[in-house]
Amino acid sequence: MKKIILLFCAFAMASCYEAKHDCTDFKTGKFVSEVTINGVKKSTTSIRTDALVIETYEGKTDTATIRWVNDCEYILQKLHPKNMAEKQAISIRILTTLEKKYTFEFGIVGSDARQKGTATQIN
Repeated sequence: MKKIILLFCAFAMASCYEAKHDCTDFKTGKFVSEVTINGVKKSTTSIRTDALVIETYEGKTDTATIRWVNDCEYILQKLHPKNMAEKQAISIRILTTLEKKYTFEFGIVGSDARQKGTATQIN
């Protein structure tokens, strides 16, 4: 009986937890995003406006349009793609938020493959 009560309490506490989603706080501003690729942490700095994202990654700067699907999901499309891979749109979904940070997942539009990362608002 004691195990059943403990199990019920644990389930009740877990079901009350809800990840915070204040995504509108992150629609514009300056951000540093971190993603681990093949065991190596990579960092991107971006400036996001209502219409554009200017990203700097490994010393190279690129610009993309941004289209918000809803408050927590947007799609990036590079303005000047240099190859076929860069022509593919990227979907980004904010999963959780906490003060000036959020976790996100991203991938090519239409693909099931997704990666996760974190971003920190720095302005």
